[in-house]
Amino acid sequence: MKLRLVFFGTPAFAVPFLRALADDADVEVAAVVSQPDRPVGRKRLLEPTPTKAFAASRGLPVLQPAWLKADETVSALRALGADAFVIVAYGRIIPKSILELPRLGCVNVHPSLLPRWRGPSPMPSEIAAGDVETGVSVMLLDETMDTGPLLAVERIPVAPDETAPSLEAKVLAVGTPLLLKALKAYAAGKIKPVPQAADGATVCKILAREDGKIDWTKSAAEIDRLRRAYQPWPGLWTTLDGVRVKILEIRSTDRRIDPGRLQVENRRLFVGTGSVALELIRIQPEGAPVMDVPAFLNGRQNLNDKRFS
Repeated sequence: MKLRLVFFGTPAFAVPFLRALADDADVEVAAVVSQPDRPVGRKRLLEPTPTKAFAASRGLPVLQPAWLKADETVSALRALGADAFVIVAYGRIIPKSILELPRLGCVNVHPSLLPRWRGPSPMPSEIAAGDVETGVSVMLLDETMDTGPLLAVERIPVAPDETAPSLEAKVLAVGTPLLLKALKAYAAGKIKPVPQAADGATVCKILAREDGKIDWTKSAAEIDRLRRAYQPWPGLWTTLDGVRVKILEIRSTDRRIDPGRLQVENRRLFVGTGSVALELIRIQPEGAPVMDVPAFLNGRQNLNDKRFS
């Protein structure tokens, strides 16, 4: 008999997991639960969430409740008769009234080595903190955030030049087969949930645009980790004469310049940090295309000793 599931997920990150489940001969996806569609672009037109768009391409029913605790939502989910709910980046806390519906509970995929980096932004947090290793945790959800018992864990190295997109690709490559393996083994009674370690818990937060603003008193290494961690959102940025400037590519040097102060030399642009200076390679001023530094310097005089703020 097929394992009957309801999938909860919203962004593009969740789609490969949904696809893997939908393509598996031993699994039946009874429905997909996504957050409501949001207005996008200047015209604020409603756009389907990535999981909704994928579900539509496969003819899968979609639920988009505005409030998970609503009686009609709970009733609709109960009526689906799922063995388990699978949650991947749904974006909302699952209430107790829903956690208790499936006989096998709610299985969640979290891109960290729990209990480290519980919360909504583990991958950027891992890179920003300089972690050299992360992983994928498959767990059962309980009523608090990312604290439930573990079904399976697989470790992933974090490269010295890792970016959030490259780490996400690693997580997807490892996480989709791990979810299927753990889910089937758990349903068959071959593995039992293991409580998370009591020590080492950390929590990350939802990222906001202001998190990408550079504090030039930080070290060059810290700033570079943030640049790699905050791709594509919120990006790393600063301001020059009141104009926001995105910092896209940098290079460490052995120069010493006061934090935030600019230095121009031979069509190259350097900025001071709390340690060694950084050379800027590619940037994007607000309202302008991405450009290399020589193009940025064209027509800009007297940048020496100006400061990023």
